[in-house]
Amino acid sequence: MDIEVNTVGIDLGTTYSCVGVWKNDRIEIISNEQGNRTTPSYVSFTDTEILVGEVAKNQVATNPYNTVFDVHRLIGRNFYDSDFQNDMKYWPFRVIENNGKPYVRARYKGEKKDFSPEEITSLILLKMKDIAEDFLGTSVRDVVITVPTYFNRFQRKAIEDAGLIAGLHVLQTINSPSAAAIAYGLDRRIVGLRNVLVFDLGGGTCSVSLLAIEEGILEEIAVAGNIHHGGEDFDNRLVNHFVQEFKSKFNRDLTSNIRALCRLREQCERAKRILSASSQAFIEIDSLFENIDFRTSITRTRFEELNQDLFQSIIEPIDRVLRDSDIYKSNVDEIVLIGGSTRIPKIQRMISEFFNGKELSRSINSDEAAAYGAAVRAFHLTGNFSEKIQDLCLIEVSSLSLGIETLNGDMLPFIKRNTSMPTKKLKIISTDFNNQSSISIQVYEGNNTRSIENNFLGEFELTGIRPAPKGVPQIAVTFDIDLNGKLKVSAVDKTTGRMNEITIIGGLLKGEIERMITETEKYREDREEVMQKAQARNALESYTYDLRNVIQYIENLKNELENVAQDSITWLDENQESGKEEYEFKLNSLEEIANPILKKLYGNYSDFFNGT
Repeated sequence: MDIEVNTVGIDLGTTYSCVGVWKNDRIEIISNEQGNRTTPSYVSFTDTEILVGEVAKNQVATNPYNTVFDVHRLIGRNFYDSDFQNDMKYWPFRVIENNGKPYVRARYKGEKKDFSPEEITSLILLKMKDIAEDFLGTSVRDVVITVPTYFNRFQRKAIEDAGLIAGLHVLQTINSPSAAAIAYGLDRRIVGLRNVLVFDLGGGTCSVSLLAIEEGILEEIAVAGNIHHGGEDFDNRLVNHFVQEFKSKFNRDLTSNIRALCRLREQCERAKRILSASSQAFIEIDSLFENIDFRTSITRTRFEELNQDLFQSIIEPIDRVLRDSDIYKSNVDEIVLIGGSTRIPKIQRMISEFFNGKELSRSINSDEAAAYGAAVRAFHLTGNFSEKIQDLCLIEVSSLSLGIETLNGDMLPFIKRNTSMPTKKLKIISTDFNNQSSISIQVYEGNNTRSIENNFLGEFELTGIRPAPKGVPQIAVTFDIDLNGKLKVSAVDKTTGRMNEITIIGGLLKGEIERMITETEKYREDREEVMQKAQARNALESYTYDLRNVIQYIENLKNELENVAQDSITWLDENQESGKEEYEFKLNSLEEIANPILKKLYGNYSDFFNGT
C-alpha cells in the first residue's frame, strides 16, 4: 500500500542538486521540468524575475554579474577568511561584506539588492521543493539535506536557516558520504561487518568517510575533507591555462572582460567532462574577445599536468581517515566513489593505486547516491515503516573537535573529532590567578592547536567563585551534543554549586529569518506572476496564429472551389448541345469534388483550435 508522503531528501551540491522521495516502497529520484535528474545550483537575477536551475545557468555568459553559484563556498563563511578571499577572484558576481559575512550584491528588477548566502541557498532549496511537489502532487515540508563532511557548526546552521526560509523543516543535515553509504548499504544488502570508505568529490568540496556497516547499522568511524577542493578548481586551472594561451597568441588579456571569461569557463567545464571519456577535447568559441575567434584543444595528459598538485592532495583526507580510525588499507573492504569529479580517470587511478590496486565500487549512481540516502533518512526519521529499512541505524561523528580556550591561547579539546554523537564529556578546570572570582568559558570548534585558528562559537562567564589560590577551585565544564549535533556547554562551581551554561545556536536572528521568508514568498509571487503572464501571452499568440492558419486554409479552399467552378463554366460554354446524361454525369463529378470542400469550409473550422 502506497503511503502519502511529504518528506524528501535533498543533496545540495556546490554545482548540482538532486532530490529524492520514498514512494511505492522505494526511492524515486525526481526529474526537473527539463527531464534531468540533477539541477544546477545556480540563481540568476533579471529585470523581471529570479531564475533558478537550468535557466539560471544559461544566464552565466549573458548576465554574469547577477548569476550566482558556488553556494557551498559562500554559506556560513567569514568574509575576511583568506580562502574565501581567494574564491572571490573567480566569481563574476559581486560579493560585499556585511558584519563580517559575505553578501551577494545583484541587480534585480532594475535595483541593486544585497542577498545573504542563506537567501541564495533558500532559492535553490525552494526550486528542489517545487520539483518534488510537482511530482508528488502534494506539499512538501520535512527534509533531510546533505552537507560536506567538514562543514562547521555555523555552516550547518546556515543550511538549516536556508531551509526554513524556503518553507522547509530540516529534520537533519547529514554528511553526503554517509547518505551515499545508506544508498550503498541498501543496494548491496550487506551481510557481516564491512569497512566501507566513501569518497565524495563534487564541484566544490572533497569529503571522505570511513564507515563500519553491518546488518543495517552504519557507524561512521572517521571523517575528513576539504571544503576548497573540487571540479570548480580544476575548471579554474583550465581557464588560467587558456587565458595565457590567448594572451600569447593574440596579445590580448581576457581577464579584462568578464563575459569572455564566463564563456571560456563554460567551454572549460565542457572540455573537462569530455576528457573523462576521450583523450582530447576541442574548444571553439566564436568572437570570444574583440571579434577574435578562439580555436584550441587540450589533451587529457596536459589536463592532468595542470591539476597534478590538486589531484595529489585528494589522497591526504583519505590517509587522514585511515590514521584517525587506526585501520590499515588492507582492511578497507569497499571504496565507493560519488560526485561528478570522481569520473576523472586520473583520480580513479590514484585512489586505486593508493589502495594497492584495489578495484573501486561503481555499484551506485555517483550523481544521485547522496540524494537517495538522504531520502531514505528522511523517510526513516518521520516514523514511516518499510521492511527494507526497519533495521537502519546511522551513527555519525563530529568532524571537528570542540573545546575551550586556555590562558596561553591553546584550545583544550573536550570532544575530539571523530567522536560518535550523541555524546557528553566533562572535564575539571580551575582558576589561573589567585582569588579569581569569575572565569570566562570561550567555546571553539576546529582541529588546530591554537584557538585563534579555529571557529569561535560563543562564550559565557561563571561568577561568584570564592577567593582561593589559583588552581584550587574545581569547575566542572560539560560539553553535551545531541543526536542532531546541537551543542550545550555548562560550567558548575563544585564548591558553591553556582552554574551557568550556553547553547550554541548561531545562524541568522529570528527577525532576519522572518524578513527573508516574507521576501522569498514575494519572489515566488513575482515568479508566478511572470509565468502567468507568459502563459497568457502564449495562449493569445497560439490562438492568433491558429486563426491566421484558418484564414489561410479558407483561402486555399476558396481557391479550390473557384478553380472547380471555373472549369465547370468553361465546360458549359464549350458543350451547349450535350445530352441529359452528359449534364447529369458532369453534375455528379462536380459534386464529388466540391461537396468535401464545402463540408470542410462550413463544418470543421473548430478543428483548427483542437490541434487537427
